[in-house]
Amino acid sequence: MSGWSLRLARPEDAEHFPAVEKAAARLFETIPELAYLASGDVIAVERHSRLIRKGHCLTALHGDQCVGFIATEPFRRELHIWEISVDPDFQKRGIGAGLLRACIIDARNSGFQALTLTTFRDVLWNAPFYARIGFEEVTALDAHPRLAAELALEADNGLPADRRCAMICFLD
Repeated sequence: MSGWSLRLARPEDAEHFPAVEKAAARLFETIPELAYLASGDVIAVERHSRLIRKGHCLTALHGDQCVGFIATEPFRRELHIWEISVDPDFQKRGIGAGLLRACIIDARNSGFQALTLTTFRDVLWNAPFYARIGFEEVTALDAHPRLAAELALEADNGLPADRRCAMICFLD
């Protein structure tokens, strides 16, 4: 873990998150049919601020520089991951996995039963990455109406439904 650290996100971190997310999205340029996502919208500072106030977002730092984050929101007994991004200049150092593992620890210690997210099932740094950390694809979406609704909204907003999936990590 040398060269970087993690901490609970602070209100002033919100202003840095969109730039990190935008930079990380450039990786989609390597997938021609998803390249348009590299120039897509990111989560607004105001929304990040609201999520940070809920107490479970994390920031990755290199010195004093924000180089990554995980943005989450509680939904009853589940903590939903809206976004995890790492600046491309700091990828391949374990920061993303560190953010995710720290989020799992925080969620478990906070009494959540599971972590959830939606992602691309066939993009290497999406579903396969989460599966290595302990997430599994939700195949019975009728048992998870919130996740089913999120996937439907994503499809309505132009994301390819056949490539998207919901995932869950149970915190036994």
